[in-house]
Amino acid sequence: MKILVVGAGAIGGYFGGRLIEKGEDVTFLVRENRKKQLEKTGLKIESVNGNIELSPRLLLAGETEEKFDVIMISTKSYQLTAAIDDIRLHLKDDGIILPLLNGISHMDELVKAFGEDMVIGGLCFIESTLNEFGTIVQTSPIHQLVYGERTGERSPRIERLKYVFEESKAEFVLSDNINQDMWHKYLFITTMSGITSLMESSIGPIRNLESGQRIISALLNEIVLIMKKINAPIKDDIADIQLKRMNGLNEGMKSSMQRDIEKSLPIEVEHLQGYLLEKAKNHNLDVPILETIYTKLTLYEEFRK
Repeated sequence: MKILVVGAGAIGGYFGGRLIEKGEDVTFLVRENRKKQLEKTGLKIESVNGNIELSPRLLLAGETEEKFDVIMISTKSYQLTAAIDDIRLHLKDDGIILPLLNGISHMDELVKAFGEDMVIGGLCFIESTLNEFGTIVQTSPIHQLVYGERTGERSPRIERLKYVFEESKAEFVLSDNINQDMWHKYLFITTMSGITSLMESSIGPIRNLESGQRIISALLNEIVLIMKKINAPIKDDIADIQLKRMNGLNEGMKSSMQRDIEKSLPIEVEHLQGYLLEKAKNHNLDVPILETIYTKLTLYEEFRK
């Protein structure tokens, strides 16, 4: 299968790079500055799971009308509209769109643009960033990409994709319940990004405080309340599961949002916290911690501009 990865940053560059390392047919759709950088330095990954250096095939938007079987979208949510326009020419009539964005509202945008059948579910767990030289630096062992049909079926195309992903050095997991997986990840990332960005700290020092534990737990419960109100397909005990998971993270782990704030970059506050806060308002739910986090992050965006 021919794969087009939209973006060659910390997420797309990592998983696309691991597929190239395995020998798969992968092309990156990138912006001009990133293309120049990669042509000069190559795609470099520094990882606890093994360093690699590659010379990948690169495309600019509008450069060709080449068609691909799979388009993996690894942009930020605020780049999605442009990405949708960029990939229209490249998707085969029976192609697959595999989004790896955080949150959930992007699924509606993609389905509206391409139809129900072309969009499968996806998410990833990885702590990685681009350093000043454009190298992808992975700082913890977790490098998992989860994907699946939103219907839950084991379709012929998903089995073909499974074959492509197998035996990569990254962990590709085929899920039979990807919708629930995406909502569970949404709960995790919205809490993790919100807490670490609010406290301006990695997760360890926050959770080591009794008050930090209470705040994390309370935020998880606020978000679960919203999700249950809008009939999201989540487990009854998911707040406890995600709290346990956060307590098991590396002491120094930071959210990608926190890393973006440290670099004065745009953040996904509307896509993550804002979407849920709007749902809370629609249902007259009191969510003070989520609202506090949203206010701080919105002020950051205002001052950054």
